[in-house]
Amino acid sequence: MSPSRDASFLPASPARRRFVQGLALAGVAGSGLLRGNALAMTPAVLSGHDFDLAIGQTLLDITGRPRPAVAVNGQVPAPLLRWREGDTVSVRVHNRLPNVPSSIHWHGILLPANMDGVPGMSFDGIAPGETWLYRFTLKQSGTYWYHSHSLFQEQAGLYGPIIVDPLQPPPYRYDREHVLLFSDWTDLAPDALFRRLKKAPGYDNLYRRTATDFLRDVRRDGLRATLAERGMWGRMRMTPSDLSDVNGNTYTYLLNGQPPAGNWTGLFRPGERVLLRLVNAGAMTHFDVRIPGLEMTVVAADGQYVHPVSVDELRIAAAETYDVIVEPTGQDAYTIFAQDLGRTGFARGTLAVRHGLAAPVPAVDPRPLLAMGDMAHGGHAGHGGQGRHRTGHHDTTGQAHAGHQAAQAHAGHDGHGGHAPATPRGVVHPPTEAGNPLVDMQASPTGPRLDDPGIGLRGNGRRVLAYADLRSLFEDPDGREPGREVELHLTGHMEKFAWSFNGVPFASAEPLRLNYGERVRIVLVNDTMMHHPIHLHGMWSDLEDAQGRFQVRKHTVDMPPGTRRSYRVRADALGRWAYHCHLLYHMEAGMMREVRVEEAA
Repeated sequence: MSPSRDASFLPASPARRRFVQGLALAGVAGSGLLRGNALAMTPAVLSGHDFDLAIGQTLLDITGRPRPAVAVNGQVPAPLLRWREGDTVSVRVHNRLPNVPSSIHWHGILLPANMDGVPGMSFDGIAPGETWLYRFTLKQSGTYWYHSHSLFQEQAGLYGPIIVDPLQPPPYRYDREHVLLFSDWTDLAPDALFRRLKKAPGYDNLYRRTATDFLRDVRRDGLRATLAERGMWGRMRMTPSDLSDVNGNTYTYLLNGQPPAGNWTGLFRPGERVLLRLVNAGAMTHFDVRIPGLEMTVVAADGQYVHPVSVDELRIAAAETYDVIVEPTGQDAYTIFAQDLGRTGFARGTLAVRHGLAAPVPAVDPRPLLAMGDMAHGGHAGHGGQGRHRTGHHDTTGQAHAGHQAAQAHAGHDGHGGHAPATPRGVVHPPTEAGNPLVDMQASPTGPRLDDPGIGLRGNGRRVLAYADLRSLFEDPDGREPGREVELHLTGHMEKFAWSFNGVPFASAEPLRLNYGERVRIVLVNDTMMHHPIHLHGMWSDLEDAQGRFQVRKHTVDMPPGTRRSYRVRADALGRWAYHCHLLYHMEAGMMREVRVEEAA
């Protein structure tokens, strides 16, 4: 399909009228000034079958300093799109950016490859002044989102939520709903931030250990152990406080486009069951979300129903979505609190019986520090021993969540579609990692650690969601054991800010080829000290448990440091697909592959 060159023809329709109203409210994209709370309190909702989205340039004032942003229909974030399962939708996307191409990718939506919106794979992109018609039939329901796959436009504001209403009633009851869209904003031009990461990747890591920390560790662990630990960190050219590449020292964290002071507010009536649709549209941020005083019951992950599980807190990786139900009663306002993984800042909003209310905002938790065990060096994170977990002024072992995974380590498979062996085997690194100037460390993870909530969340006194808690309401939709296995290592070099699969950056990598209709097991091994949320376009990722059994269906699988996780993929979508880390600057720096699904010869 070729993009239409007549961007001026917009047929009259309800979606068209809403589009024009959006421009009238915000000022024509490219000339308006959006302040932090200009539109986000009453976001536009576009529903139906036919849509027009105009991508344009605007100025956005989040911090008191208007900065260039990319808007959709004059909005940052982009409008909420409300679709219905089984419908065929047509979305005309008009690129009104000056001099740069654009695109929209429908994250987690199953569709033909030429509708996926990835320039260089799905299509050529949308040239300035042109229009692209996306048209596809919805095969699923749930909470999803959309964003640009061009340059750094996602970071600059081109992202928005999607709700696909189901044909059949959901397996839970609720009285009202709110979308909670988390994101990160920087006043820096995104390309300038990327250049800074390449030159000074530790720029935001302001919490390096001091001589006082050294003396404290000597008193606690002894001089020999302390020197040995410092030596290991030195050889890896890393610090245990290096939890995220970009944090609150650069970012302002947003909830539905609002900074913390904006206090986005969602209303409720006491006793109602409120469905909250959580979407992490952050470019580089994992958020730890809780609502003090309210239990959250998780009912869906990445748009797919799961057996309900009640928690106090959950970590949502970049690009993931969760649906949770809360039942506020007994007080008029509750704080929605989402701190970043490194504890350098937070997004915040309020659930309240009326606008203008607020509840106390909790203090950010103590900053966690990585231990060697967190990266499968010198012990297992959360299993005691050398895998000590340090959080500011105290140490914990986090045994409550990480007791039995070591014994059930998912080290690999027999290559014939069977389950994982009961005992771990040594990690075999690909030859492309050896002597590679783009690889500065290798880990030896023996298991998925699915029941470990993660660094900074272990033993915090709250019930925290772990991947092991997520179980799809349905059995394995394919039913077949995988016919073959593909193992990929997540690799990087911290000082060079270089990221890749198997030490080979995207520009030099051959496509991963799958035969149409086959069932394949993908095994990911994280050799780095960073989280990597891995997203495969066009197909589901059916996460396995430690015994190689189907557990939960996802579109994005988070890979904490030092973990080895596997999932099954049914190659049921012909074409060229992107496969990448969803941390935007990691993808841009090379952690991406092309997956080609082809008819068997």
